[in-house]
Amino acid sequence: MLLNQEIVKIKNLQLAARLVSEQVALGMHRSRRNGVGVEFEQYRHYVAGDDPKRIDWKLFARTGKHQIKESTSESQLTVTLFLDLSGSMNYAESEVNRLQIAKILLASLGYMAYIQNDNVQLGVVQNGEISLLVPSGKQAFRNVLYQLENLKAGGKLDFGNINKDVIATKQKELIVVVSDLFSDDLDFANEIKSWAMPGKEIIVLQLLGQKELDPDFKEMHRFRDLETGKELELSAGNIREKYKVSFQNYLSEIEKVLTDKHIHYSRLTFDTPVAEILTQTLSKIKWSF
Repeated sequence: MLLNQEIVKIKNLQLAARLVSEQVALGMHRSRRNGVGVEFEQYRHYVAGDDPKRIDWKLFARTGKHQIKESTSESQLTVTLFLDLSGSMNYAESEVNRLQIAKILLASLGYMAYIQNDNVQLGVVQNGEISLLVPSGKQAFRNVLYQLENLKAGGKLDFGNINKDVIATKQKELIVVVSDLFSDDLDFANEIKSWAMPGKEIIVLQLLGQKELDPDFKEMHRFRDLETGKELELSAGNIREKYKVSFQNYLSEIEKVLTDKHIHYSRLTFDTPVAEILTQTLSKIKWSF
């Protein structure tokens, strides 16, 4: 499995996405053979509004799950990719930048959607707004790659404006959000939770550095806010434990907000191989490739 230090050196984002997706597909097929992983690709969960006659009652008798069998054309869905472009996404550890990993994650998911003929579109969260950069269409995947290659992070995550049309659609949708979720409040997490409903599955990948979780502060340490540029110098001995407690409390609050049957929230360090992140994530949902 390619390490992130290796994958970020591949300058062609489409090539990196293809290599990662091949590793993910291999891992997922292995999981299926072992009896663990995603459900059979031509079934989906029954949701309100579906004709009960389409439920596979034999499968229900065996599993207790209300599943509907679909044709290939019916199984097509829209995969909406959201990238956090706040300044803190520029944080790096061990020569690996959080924004780089986020782009490779989303490009890999976009590639998987593309090769199985699902719709794909790209949105961003930046400077107080959520917007759709690339709507689904014939050239959407190429446009997604182009935009991801050129996007820059800056500003704050906190927002007050959202184009509700980006989310308020009736189509089947897999929404993927990649972010560090760093904010002064829980508004963004609450906004994500408001998207959850039957027919929409949401993946939230929170990427954190190992030193953000367990800082190795020594003596005096200078802190710089990547979103505001403000700097502060503090004695490490006085703040390390307080920082860890405060940070863990904040992470616990995020986890509480994002607890929902339609939301799949994962907190990961961005030194975890991208293919491993995606294999772990996709094994929890019904999305085949």
